Amino acid sequence: VLEDGLPAKHEYRKFTIKDVPGNDDYAAMREVLTRRLTAYLESRDPGVGDDRKRPSRFAYPPQLLLVDGGKGQLAVAQEVVHALGLSGEIPVAALAKRFEEIYIPGRPDPVPVPRGSEALFLLQVVRDEAHRFANAFHRQVRGKRMKASALDDIDGLGVKRRERLLAHFGGLSGLKKATLEEILGLSWLPESIGKNVFEALHQ
Repeated sequence: VLEDGLPAKHEYRKFTIKDVPGNDDYAAMREVLTRRLTAYLESRDPGVGDDRKRPSRFAYPPQLLLVDGGKGQLAVAQEVVHALGLSGEIPVAALAKRFEEIYIPGRPDPVPVPRGSEALFLLQVVRDEAHRFANAFHRQVRGKRMKASALDDIDGLGVKRRERLLAHFGGLSGLKKATLEEILGLSWLPESIGKNVFEALHQ
């Protein structure tokens, strides 16, 4: 989310894909946009007789919904906006990275925007900031998966011991650098489990 051309980080949201098996970019985009815009509709139009407080997030519509990609991604965004009855309220555009081409509904060819123009620069800022935020999230998720998988299934190593072990050595990379003697030197970790941990990390 950008406001007045500046990142509004308090409005950023992360969406974990729930209903799309495998790697289907179009389906994932459809799910995220549907959830994002449905949240806006719920904030805008609370149910009749519903006294619960609605969240203030997503309380106003974007002046422009910009998706990363070309005609295919634009079509998905149009489909979601139309299905939710927001076609007349939220304009949609797509920015394709390869040639920095901008697509809008109703035009088969990209919109000519001069290179070096402030308009193109603003759209690039939106796209690049979205990439930065998403990539940081993906690295965080991958890090957690790696941490879990490397220490999963070690005989005798439960969740509490695992977290304590990682905290002691400053994370998985620090644990991997630790010698067997350093691991076995932990008074609260049984020797057999310490050996299992060392062997699992140095197979």
